[in-house]
Amino acid sequence: MGAALRRIQLGSALSAFGLGFTVPYLYVYVAQVRDLGAGTAGVVLAVFAMAALAVLPFTGRAIDRRGPVPVLLAASALAAAGAAALGYASTVPAAVASAALLGAGTAVTQPALATMLVWCSSTATRTRAFAMQFFLQNLGLGLGGLVGGQLVDVSRPASFTMLFLIEAAMFVVLGIVVATVRMPRTAGLPAPRPGDGSAAKGGMRALLSHRAMVQLCVLGFVLFFACYGQFESGLAAYGTEAAGIEPATLGFALAANTAVIVAAQFVVLRLVERRRRSRVIASVGLIWAFAWIVAGYAGLGHGSQAMATAAFVSTYALFGLGEAMLSPTVAPLVADLAPESMVGQYNSAFALCKQLALAVGPAVGGPMGASLHGPYIVTFVLFSLGITVLALRLGRRLTPVQDQPSLAHVPSRVVAVSLPEGAEAQAATTGSGPVGRTTAATAAAGR
Repeated sequence: MGAALRRIQLGSALSAFGLGFTVPYLYVYVAQVRDLGAGTAGVVLAVFAMAALAVLPFTGRAIDRRGPVPVLLAASALAAAGAAALGYASTVPAAVASAALLGAGTAVTQPALATMLVWCSSTATRTRAFAMQFFLQNLGLGLGGLVGGQLVDVSRPASFTMLFLIEAAMFVVLGIVVATVRMPRTAGLPAPRPGDGSAAKGGMRALLSHRAMVQLCVLGFVLFFACYGQFESGLAAYGTEAAGIEPATLGFALAANTAVIVAAQFVVLRLVERRRRSRVIASVGLIWAFAWIVAGYAGLGHGSQAMATAAFVSTYALFGLGEAMLSPTVAPLVADLAPESMVGQYNSAFALCKQLALAVGPAVGGPMGASLHGPYIVTFVLFSLGITVLALRLGRRLTPVQDQPSLAHVPSRVVAVSLPEGAEAQAATTGSGPVGRTTAATAAAGR
C-alpha cells in the first residue's frame, strides 16, 4: 500500500475500534445506567439508525462536489461531538440528540472512506484494499468490544462516560489522519477530481438508469437484510427462544463470527480475487442458505443442548465466511461501476441500501425469530438462495473486467462496459468515464 492508503486504513480501523467500545453497550447505558427506561433506549437506537437514512441521500453529491476529504472531516467532527455528548446525556432529549449526531456522523464516514480508497487504488489493487479495510474494521470492532467490556461497570456511570470519550477521541484521530492524506492521481481515475473543482455530473436519475448498479443495490439490500439485519435481532431471538441458547452464548457466537473473518480473510482473498465476482457472491448465497439450515437444526432439531449450541455458534461462523468472501467483491464492484464524477454518489447509494436493510431487518426478523420459528428459517433460506439468483443475473450485465478484474492484467480486446443509459455516446466521444478506464487498462495490458 502507498502512504495515503495506509493512513486511510489506519484511520478506518481506529474509528471502528471506537465504535466497538460503545455500540454493544448503548442499550444498557441508556436504559439502566442513565435509568431512562427500555422505551427510551429503543428510541435512541432507532434514532441512531434513522439519522443515517436522513443524511446518506445527500452525502454522495457532497463527496462528488467537494471531494471525500472535507466531507469526512465534517463527519468525524460530527461523530466525535455526538459521542462526547452521549457520554454526559442524562435526559431523554439529550440522549436522542446525541444519538442523532453520532448516527449521522458515522453513516457519512463510510461512503467517504470508500471513495478515498477508490482514489488511492487501481482496478488491480482495489480488491485487496477493500478486503484490508474490512479485516481491520472487524478487528477494531472486536478489540473495542473486548476492551470496553472490561472497563464498563453498570454501577459507575463514569465508566461509560470514559468509553464515549474514548470513542470521540478515535473520531478526532480519524479526522487528523485524513487531514494529512495527500490524494494521489491514479491510472484508474485520470480525470480531474471533484476536489480540484470539477462539477459532479449525473445525479439520481443517471444512477437509476444504470441497470447493473440498480441490480447491485437490490442485491446489496438482500445481502444485508439476510445477514447483518438478523444478527442482533431475529437470529438472537430465535436462538434464545427456539434453541434455548443462553444469552451469554450469543457473545461467543459473535466472537466466532469475528474470528472466522479475521482468520480467513486473506486466505479467502487468494481464492476469490481471480474468480468472477458474480460467482463468488452467488456462492455466498449458498453458504448462507446452509447456515440457516444449520440454525434450523439448532432450534427445530431433536439433538442435545450441546449440539444445538454448537450448531448455533456454527451458524455465525458460516456467516463470517460469507462476509470474508463479500468484502473483496461487492464494495470494489460498486467503485468499478461508477463513472468518475459519481463515485461518491454510487458509494452513498449502496450505503443507503445497506442502512435500509439494517433498519428493516430487525423489524421483520425480530418478531418472526421470537415466535414463528419454522417460517423464520424457511424465509431466510429462500432469501439466501435469492442472493445466488440475483448475483448470477447481475453477472450477465457486467463486462468481463468488471466481473473479473484479474483479466485487466492479460491482453484483451474487450472494451465494452456497463454504463448508465445515455452515457455511452458521451463516453465514446470524450474517452472519459469507465470506457476510458477499461480501454486504458486493456491498452496497458497489451503493452
